[in-house]
Amino acid sequence: MGVLDDILSAKQREIAALGGAPLPAPPPPRAAELVRPAGAPLRVIAEIKHRSPSAGELSRALPVEERARRYERAGAALVSVLTDQSFFGGSYEDLARARAGTTLPILAKEFVLDESQLERARAFGADAVLLIVRILDARRLGQLLEAARGLSLEPLVEVTTHDEARIALSAGAELVGVNARDLDTLRMDPARAAAVLASLPRWVTSVHLSGLASADDVARIARSPAHAALVGEALMRTDDPEPLLAEWVRAAG
Repeated sequence: MGVLDDILSAKQREIAALGGAPLPAPPPPRAAELVRPAGAPLRVIAEIKHRSPSAGELSRALPVEERARRYERAGAALVSVLTDQSFFGGSYEDLARARAGTTLPILAKEFVLDESQLERARAFGADAVLLIVRILDARRLGQLLEAARGLSLEPLVEVTTHDEARIALSAGAELVGVNARDLDTLRMDPARAAAVLASLPRWVTSVHLSGLASADDVARIARSPAHAALVGEALMRTDDPEPLLAEWVRAAG
């Protein structure tokens, strides 16, 4: 079994244990403005995660609220929050903490298999949610897309290959993220990601996911067709991410 298989096995157990406890009333949704008009800067999505299978433990020097606040000050367009506990050290409560620290929209980054996860993400303050084609069949992807939109959650559909991109588009995805990291092997393949991004129709709002570690990397993606790019591990390795993120936001424009 690979890392992804381990994550999904744990996720299925977590979903079974969620139960029917009452959830908080969801806050009013915030619009995720990721569309990049011609000539405009690349939108930067800044991520909060406490650890990962590829990076190990990351900085916890700042409370989630304060890190989100500094991301906004540095010019981020959206804050992504890892909610998986077992492999990434996150929680749904982290969504609420991030939302309390910023006026930016919040993306719940989770391995979504069930509608109950969407309901929980929305209740704790998410405005957008990640759906991963690699872990869903086409029928289930379509169902979760519809359910997310019904909850006022903007679905960001993650793909890694041309075949996965075709599945996402056939299901009705309009916001598509291309992951440069293979979820099974954790290896990076920027050339493959660039090719998939370039193949997406121009009406799609496209996002580059993973593998950006410098201002030069961000500038390279800014020259691509992508509307936005997600940056995470490099920011989470520093106790104060604001100066680094501000530099990258400048490189995006």
